[in-house]
Amino acid sequence: MLEMASLGSKVLQTRSVEFAGKYKVKLRVLSSFSPNNEGTEINFEEKKNMEDPIISGIAFNRDEAEVNILGVPDMPGIAYQILGPIAEAKIDVDVIIQNLGQDGLTDFTFTVQKNDLKRTLKILNEKVKDHIKAREVKGDDKIAKLSIIGVGMRSHVGVASKMFRTLAEEGLNISTISTSEIKISVILEEKSLDKAVNALHKAFDLDKI
Repeated sequence: MLEMASLGSKVLQTRSVEFAGKYKVKLRVLSSFSPNNEGTEINFEEKKNMEDPIISGIAFNRDEAEVNILGVPDMPGIAYQILGPIAEAKIDVDVIIQNLGQDGLTDFTFTVQKNDLKRTLKILNEKVKDHIKAREVKGDDKIAKLSIIGVGMRSHVGVASKMFRTLAEEGLNISTISTSEIKISVILEEKSLDKAVNALHKAFDLDKI
């Protein structure tokens, strides 16, 4: 639930989940449209099928912009040289990807909030690009982040491939992939987001939950 809240799901406020997790407090999610409904209880009780590769939810965030620094020298400390000035400007960075180096150069990609994109590009062009001898700095605010969340995803094969196959069958292109123990996040065009969410919702049988 913390992953879902932090990745863009609007149901629970992130801090409420953090406090519940820290102090072992049960949460109950209720609908304002159905006041008599019992809602969904979130607790710490483990079930026998807890490790099944079940996708428990899909989260997305339209308030994302992608930043690409191309032709970056592939050497120790380059990530700090890029992200240091960004952190000093109090700009939050989300997904971070550094491509495999080739011929001594690599490409560095990360995402920020859309309203921080202009300031981020200004910092990179004025303080970072020439200093690290990067070839080009680009930004794109027409993207969105889409994530599927579920327990035991990394220990079960087929979850990622099913996600990517579903998106491919819909003709949707993804630019960046980020994974953890319980989530897979991708960056794609914002205009494709609704189509992608609907396709994944159906592919993982979330409409039956």
